[in-house]
Formats: sequence, structure tokens, C-alpha cells
Amino acid sequence: MNLRPLHDRVVVRRSEEERTSAGGIVIPDSAAEKPIQGEVVAVGNGKLLDDGSVRSLDVKVGDRVLFGKYSGTEIKLADEKLLVMREDDIMGIVE
Repeated sequence: MNLRPLHDRVVVRRSEEERTSAGGIVIPDSAAEKPIQGEVVAVGNGKLLDDGSVRSLDVKVGDRVLFGKYSGTEIKLADEKLLVMREDDIMGIVE
């Protein structure tokens, strides 16, 4: 990856959204919801605290995370859509 996030930012690749419902109905792109899960592909060095020290992040590359539906900023890098968000926007790690 050619993108290295700064400080407490994290780069996430969204999971693929479901294209069919539980009953087998195909959902068109315009009606599909954005997934709220993804995989962490890059992390920053850590959060800069008021005293000048750096706290390392709780997430690491490869973690599956949950985040808000409208969290982060969507970017396109090498024909791939990614999200850049702060660690605070992540709600949890899926284990």
C-alpha cells in the first residue's frame, strides 16, 4: 500500500455488501446499504496526547472492525475505494 495514515488515522477496506436478501431477492446497487464492517489495511503511528507522548492504536492491520455508516472519508487509490477515519470512529473489533 502506498498510503501511510498519520497519527490516529486508520485506512479501512469496506466488506462487500450483500447483493441478495435472505429470501433470495437480488438487491440493486441503488437500494443496497453501505456495509458497516471492514478490514484495516493501514494504521498510523498513534494518537498524540496533550503531554506530547504518543499512545499506540488498539487496532492493527488485518483486524475486522465495525464503524458508523457515514464514518470516515472515502478515497480512491489504485482503482480501489478505501475509507480513512480516526480510531475514535471505530466502534469495535470483530473477533
